[in-house]
Amino acid sequence: MSRGSDTTLFMLAFDQRGSFTAGLFGIEGTPTADEVVRIADAKRVIFEGLQLAVVDGAPMASAGLLVDEQFGSEVARDAKEGGYVLAMPVEKSGLAEFDFEYGAAFGEHIEAFDPTFAKVLVRYNPDGNAATNLAQRTRLARLSSWLKGHGRRLLFELLVPAEPAQLGRVGGDRDRYDLEIRPELTVRSIAEFQAARVEPEIWKVEGLDRREDYASVARQAQSAGRDQVACIILGRGSSHARVEHWLRQEAGVPGFIGFAIGRTIWHQPLEDWLARKLDRGAATRAIADNYLRMINVYQEARGRLAAVDLASDRGL
Repeated sequence: MSRGSDTTLFMLAFDQRGSFTAGLFGIEGTPTADEVVRIADAKRVIFEGLQLAVVDGAPMASAGLLVDEQFGSEVARDAKEGGYVLAMPVEKSGLAEFDFEYGAAFGEHIEAFDPTFAKVLVRYNPDGNAATNLAQRTRLARLSSWLKGHGRRLLFELLVPAEPAQLGRVGGDRDRYDLEIRPELTVRSIAEFQAARVEPEIWKVEGLDRREDYASVARQAQSAGRDQVACIILGRGSSHARVEHWLRQEAGVPGFIGFAIGRTIWHQPLEDWLARKLDRGAATRAIADNYLRMINVYQEARGRLAAVDLASDRGL
C-alpha cells in the first residue's frame, strides 16, 4: 500500500483466539473438532459483514481484515483472493510476553498465506520488567529482520498496560492513566522498538483522547526518515461513543490513516446471532452497518478538518 495523503485503512479485526472461544462460546482449553467448525463459521459471519459493507460503499482499496490461521484460514484465503488488505497474527494468543505462535516455523506460515501484513500484538511498558522487555525486543527484531529480508511487511499492535506505580500516580484511575501517562509511554515504547531495529510499516495503537498526543505518536513513528510509516488505532472493545471520539481526534492528524477495530463492531451482533436473537442475515447486516458507521465518523471528521484547513489557507 502506498502512503499518500489520501491513503486510508479500515480494518475489521477478528483475529482473537482464546478470548473469542471463551467469551463467545464459553470454551476453555482446546476446542473439539465440532467446536472449531462453529467458531470458524462465526468468523465467516464477520467476514460476510465486511463483504456486505463493501457492496454498500465501503472503499475496497481501504477495506481490510485481521484474521487468524487457527479458525479463519478459509476466510483468509478468500479475502486474499478477493483483493482485501489481509493481516494475520504471528503471536501466540493471550500471552503477556510476545512469543511466536509457530516457533521457528513462523516464516513458513506467513509464506503459506501470503498476507499483506504479518501482525503482532505486543504488551509493552518501557518502565516494566527490563528482562521481559529485552526478550520481546529481541524476538521482534528477529521477526522484523526476517520480514524485511523476504520483502514482507509488519503491522505492530502495541498495548501499553499500566505498571502499579504508574497507576498509583493517578490514584488508581485508569482513565487518568490513559489520558495523562499512556501517551508518553506509547511514544517511548515505539522509540525503544525502533532502536532495537523493529521496523513496522504500520503501528496500531490504543485510542488517545487528544489530537496533540496522536501527533506526538506519529512524529515518533515517522522519525529519522521513516516517512512512509503510518499509524492506525484499535478499538479495545470500547463503546461506540468512546471509539467514535478517538476516531474524531485521530482524523486528519498527519501519519494516522484509519483503524483496525474488532469487538466494538462485531461482538454484539455475533452474540445475538449465537443466541438466535438474530438470523445470519441480520447479524451480517448489523456488522456491516457498524463498520460503515466507523468509516463515516472518520471520513466526516477528516473532511471537516480539510475544509477548515482550506478556508484558512484562503484567508477565509
